[in-house]
Amino acid sequence: MNMLTRRSLLKVLGLTAVVGAAGAGLAGCSKGDGGSGSATDTSQVVVAMSPSSEPAAGFDPCIAWGCGEHVHEPLIQSTLITTDENLEFTPDLATDYGCSSDGMTWTFTLRQDVVFSDGTPLTARDAAFTINTVIGSANSQADLSMVEEAVAKDDYTLELKMAKPNNALLYTLAVLGIVPEAGYSANYGAAPIGSGRYLLEQWDQGQQVIFAANPSYYGEAPLMQRVVVVFMEEDAALAACKAGEVDIAYTSALMADKVPQGYELFECASVDSRGISLPTRPAGSKERLGMDGAAHPVGNDVTADIAVRRAMNLAVDRQTMIDNVLSGYGSAAYSVGDGMPWSSDDMKVERNVEEAQRLLAEAGWKAGDDGILAKGGTRASFELLYAAGDSTRQALAYEFANQMAGIGIEVSVKGGDWDTDLYPHQFDTPILWGWGSNSPVELYELSYSSGWGNVAAYDSAVVDGHLDAALAAPTLEDSYNEYRLAMWDEQAQDGEAPKGAATWVWLANIDHLYFQRSGLKVAQQKPHPHGHGWSLVNNVDRWSWA
Repeated sequence: MNMLTRRSLLKVLGLTAVVGAAGAGLAGCSKGDGGSGSATDTSQVVVAMSPSSEPAAGFDPCIAWGCGEHVHEPLIQSTLITTDENLEFTPDLATDYGCSSDGMTWTFTLRQDVVFSDGTPLTARDAAFTINTVIGSANSQADLSMVEEAVAKDDYTLELKMAKPNNALLYTLAVLGIVPEAGYSANYGAAPIGSGRYLLEQWDQGQQVIFAANPSYYGEAPLMQRVVVVFMEEDAALAACKAGEVDIAYTSALMADKVPQGYELFECASVDSRGISLPTRPAGSKERLGMDGAAHPVGNDVTADIAVRRAMNLAVDRQTMIDNVLSGYGSAAYSVGDGMPWSSDDMKVERNVEEAQRLLAEAGWKAGDDGILAKGGTRASFELLYAAGDSTRQALAYEFANQMAGIGIEVSVKGGDWDTDLYPHQFDTPILWGWGSNSPVELYELSYSSGWGNVAAYDSAVVDGHLDAALAAPTLEDSYNEYRLAMWDEQAQDGEAPKGAATWVWLANIDHLYFQRSGLKVAQQKPHPHGHGWSLVNNVDRWSWA
C-alpha cells in the first residue's frame, strides 16, 4: 500500500542476497507425525508467513523493519515505548516521557540497564542517532518529518525538537527500533545488533529467518526460545501444516474450511480494511502527487460526480460480500480504522438502493438502451483495478461490479501489478486497496489535502483544519474528537467531509485467519493492522506450548 513497494525498495537500495542460502528444506522446523498436532520441540515455534512479509532491506528499522508498510514490533531491537493489547502506550526503553506545553519539545528518560547484543551500553545517543538517521533518509518508511532534530542531553535523556506539534509521533516511536550508533552500517539489515527480546540467528533469504532469545535482554525472558519464520505462498503453507512442518500458518477466508488434522482455526480481529478509492476531480490534469514525485494523471469524469460516489456507497451490499467472499470472516467497513478510539460512528451508511437511484436520477443520469446510465455524453462506466494474484481482492472487485450493475453503473474489473499498473493510475482510476493501522496516521494521510495517501485528490479546508487540530492537541485523547470531525462534521456544509463527499467505498474489515497447531498457546493479540504477517508475532516471547 505505501508507495515505496518491496520491489521498488530493492531497486532503490540495489540489494542482492546479503546472506548465504542454507541447504534445502526448512532448517529447525518442528516435525509432527503427518499433522497429528504434536510438536517435538516445545522451546520453539515455526510460523509461516507470505513471501511479501520478508523484509526487502533486511532487519533495519531505519529503512522499513517494524515501521514499514505493515507496522509491527521489531523483536530484534527495543523501542522507546510500546503498546499493550488495548493499544495503550507502555514503557520499553523510556521510563518516563512527556511533552512541553507548546508541543514543540518531547523529553524521554531512558533506563540504564540496557546493552546491545555486542555488549555495548544503549544510551540516549543511540536513540538520537536512530531518529536523526530516519529524518535524513530518503528510503525510510518511518515518518518522522514532524521532528526537526533528536538530541542526547546526557547518557539517558533524549530530547526531540519538533518542527510542528504532532502527538501522533508516539505511534511511530512505538515501532521504531533503536540501533547502535557505533554498530550501524549499510549492511546492518543483514547482521543487526539490537537490544530486544531476540537475536537474528540465521537468515536464508527467500526461505526463512530464525530468531533466538537474547540472553542479555533486560526484560522478562522469552518463554519461546526460538522462532522460525518460513516464507511461503498460501497453498504451500497449508501443505506444510498437513505435513506437520509448521506450527501456525496464515490463511484466507477462501481456505478457512481446509483446517488440517491436528490444527485449529485461529481468528484475529483486525483493522485491515478493503476499500475502493474514488477520484473526486474531473479528468484532464497531470500533477505531482503521492510519494514518488512523478507526474500522475488525475481525475475521473464518472467518479468526479458526487452523486455517483454517494449512490455507490448507498447501493453496495457489504454483508453479502462478507458472507459470499469472506465466508463470514469479516465485518462491514465504513472508514479506515473502524472501531478505533478516533473513528466516527457517523460514517456508517445504511444500504438503500432506492435512495441511490433517486440521487442518480436527480443528478441527471439516465439509462441508455444497454441499461447503463449516461449524462452529457459520459457513460457511467469506469475501470476498477486490483492487485493481481490476490484472490480475495479479485472476488470483492467482481462482486462490487455485479452489485453496481444493478443501479446502472458499469464497472470493468482488471488485475494488475502495483508498480506498472496500479500506482501510475492511483489518482485517476478507482483501485481496490487494503489499508488499516493501529494509529490515526493513515486516516490523516488518506484525508489531508496534501497527504501522500489522498488518492481521491479531495481538498477540503474543513477536513484539513480538524486534522491539524488533532495533531496539535495537548494529549492523544484530546485529539480523538478532531479526527472524528475530520471524518464527518455535522456543522460543515454538505460534502465537506468524507462521508458526504464519499471519497471511498469501504467494503469490509478482513479477519486475519491462521491454522494453529493444537497445543500452541498464542498470547492475546492486539487488533491486527493491514498486512497478514509480522503483527502476529508481536508478543511471540509470551507464547508457549500446553
